[in-house]
Amino acid sequence: MNRRYGYRRVHAQLQRQGWAVNHKLVYKLMDELGLKSKVRVKKKYNSYKGTVSHIAKNVLDRCFTPDTPNTVWVSDVTEFRVAGTKVYLSPIMDLYDRAIVSYSVSTSPNTAFTSQSLRDAIAQQSPGKGLLVHTDQGFQYQHSSWRDLIDSIGGVQSMSRKGNCYDNAVMENFFGHLKTEMYHGESFTSQDDFYHALDDYIHWYNHERIQQRLKGLTPMHYRNQTLETQTA
Repeated sequence: MNRRYGYRRVHAQLQRQGWAVNHKLVYKLMDELGLKSKVRVKKKYNSYKGTVSHIAKNVLDRCFTPDTPNTVWVSDVTEFRVAGTKVYLSPIMDLYDRAIVSYSVSTSPNTAFTSQSLRDAIAQQSPGKGLLVHTDQGFQYQHSSWRDLIDSIGGVQSMSRKGNCYDNAVMENFFGHLKTEMYHGESFTSQDDFYHALDDYIHWYNHERIQQRLKGLTPMHYRNQTLETQTA
């Protein structure tokens, strides 16, 4: 049994496999067997250093459910302690299906590191003009290198209000699941160990982790269904 799954997701997975079973029974059996998902621990890296450059308006305004892929992306930075060193992750998430469309890792949370994840996402997804890119007010996102990348594709920059994590709640939620399901309680003997585990987790999250809001599908399954419909 995958410890990343609570009873609701186990129930949905069983339904996908053709089993007709009540969610209450799944909960009861998992409880009797001592099968529980890991408890989430919240601790956030803070990249805010005051107003060092441009602050964009909160254009997203908590509209977390766009109708099509590659129209609204969100990003943020989170921190890990690995083998005595701080490691940082910068993912780009498509709000349409919650897929992680690119990510970068670094031992320094500098502007080159965050810009690389956005540059990779643009190269891989080729979004159209008008793409909305939302972040918090971290210094990396106030920098001209971030704004220039968005401007280069005719995109629109959006930022959360100061100190308001709920304006980027979906990305915060992803970080919570990531750290609970892959990081907390694990011991990584090297950065390479951690990088491999992170790669495996993000692939699992995109291709195997079902989501109720996606009708019990994984992000990539849901995404591919939509793209196939658009090109049919």
